[in-house]
Amino acid sequence: MTPPTPLLGARTLDRETARTLPPGPRLPTLAQTVLFAGHRTTFFPRMRARYGDVFTIRLVPTSRVVVVLSRPDHIREVFGTPPSIVHAGEGNTALKPIMGQHSLLLVDDDDHVRMRRQLMPAFNGHALRGYAEMIARLARADVEGWPVGMPFRLHERMRDLTLEVILQVVFGVTDSDRLEQLRPLVDKVVSVRPIIMLGGFYPRLLKLPPWRTYLRVQQQVDEILYDEIARRRTDPELAERNDVLSKLLAAGTWTDVELRDQLVTLLLAGHETTATSLAWAFHELARKPDQLKAGQQAADDGDDTYLDAIGKESLRLHPVVYQVGRRLTETTELAGYRLPRGTTLMAAMGLVHGDEQNFPEVHEFRPERFLGDNPPAPGTWIPFGGGTRRCIGAGFSLLEATEILRAALTRYDVRATTPKPEPAKPRNVTLVPANGCTLIATRRVSPPGR
Repeated sequence: MTPPTPLLGARTLDRETARTLPPGPRLPTLAQTVLFAGHRTTFFPRMRARYGDVFTIRLVPTSRVVVVLSRPDHIREVFGTPPSIVHAGEGNTALKPIMGQHSLLLVDDDDHVRMRRQLMPAFNGHALRGYAEMIARLARADVEGWPVGMPFRLHERMRDLTLEVILQVVFGVTDSDRLEQLRPLVDKVVSVRPIIMLGGFYPRLLKLPPWRTYLRVQQQVDEILYDEIARRRTDPELAERNDVLSKLLAAGTWTDVELRDQLVTLLLAGHETTATSLAWAFHELARKPDQLKAGQQAADDGDDTYLDAIGKESLRLHPVVYQVGRRLTETTELAGYRLPRGTTLMAAMGLVHGDEQNFPEVHEFRPERFLGDNPPAPGTWIPFGGGTRRCIGAGFSLLEATEILRAALTRYDVRATTPKPEPAKPRNVTLVPANGCTLIATRRVSPPGR
């Protein structure tokens, strides 16, 4: 295994090199870290307005140098640079105690190529079509239980539903007793707080609460996952099973630990993010009668194209993942700068999505921008990253959103409790509606086919 690339930071950055970096704020590292962690949607735009499309910030640990990129052509440079030079795994170090060292998000070079190749069969078009009815069945069962005629927090419902999709469609757990055992434990695992991620940089913290408490719960989940993996390996009907875990076992050669790390990665990367993007989609539809009506018509007609466009526009207007990180393994020319080895790069998708030059009427919710003959320019809609590290679950996430939108919009009208949009607030690594997407659902009058 290749030794990790040392972070470029206070201990390794000399003054001469510092003068060649893109400009940036001179605030203390801790202040910049707090602004990044809790206020990046205002911090980053202000830094771009002051310093330009490429700017430098410094974050804990070790006052590491982070170069932020906000132009599509610069981000394409990063995504197009050989992966041996821009390590994404090393850029995700904070996730190691949570996802495990074999996670697809944490490996680079040959290990990443091998694991991605083994994951692909579970996420190709044929496999996705096989998951559609399973997701639709879970979605229909959940939305039938929505409160009618009274305010409720839809984000909480979406979190419960997307968790159920992970447990049954990804993990393949359908036994009611096992599900009852898993749900509260997994809910604690996915509710990871940002402070827990510091354990990736400071391993000694893992022996202390709250890190120790979190790892104890994680260990309980691991015991169940390892038991499921063992059962699945000996299942005589493995080839006929239609869940992600079974397809991974059928298509690749995995150790139990590698499989566990991929399952936890799919759980953490696919649960909160999908739930949040759906909450934002309903948040917008509840305030946009024309788009709501168009979405209901599409759901009635089986028009997946418009439902897919709703999901895409939600991801554009409300980026769930605001940026992705990479670490340079050698000194490289990027975005007009000669950036030294160990520099952390951040491709700020949120800045790209919020740029009027890329999306006219940038603050308006308009699913129609993803339809017709004039779609967004290449490299301007990048919620799942890009290049060889593009999120392998992108298709699964969009499929899940389409099926859940269909299940809800064929049954309900939705309206907000107030016309004023809910502001975003940080929750773990995502930005969620501050009031949980509070809305009121009422039964549609004689919906078609019912």
